[in-house]
Amino acid sequence: MTSCPGEVEFWSLADPLLEKPGVSRSTMMGLPCLRVEGAFFAACDRRTGHLLIKLPQDRVEALVAAGRAEPFAPAGRRFRQWAAIPHARACDWPALLADALACAEAAP
Repeated sequence: MTSCPGEVEFWSLADPLLEKPGVSRSTMMGLPCLRVEGAFFAACDRRTGHLLIKLPQDRVEALVAAGRAEPFAPAGRRFRQWAAIPHARACDWPALLADALACAEAAP
């Protein structure tokens, strides 16, 4: 499968994270993703090129309200702790990936 521009950017940013203990490549709903100690924290939506990140629900809601993210709702079902960050906002991706990783590492 040919990579979309968002996926190329995703893996470019993911490479340094994969050097951290416990971080690994995986798939989530058929999408390329990252896990830390088995917990999903980021993925790339090949259909849209968006970065998908898992953060606390209030943070996701704030990002959506500010127009920095879209709700992630595959098949019409919204995942409240997941935000879709458009490829057009790729400048935000490094910080948001770091935040998602930190949240996953801090989760019980």
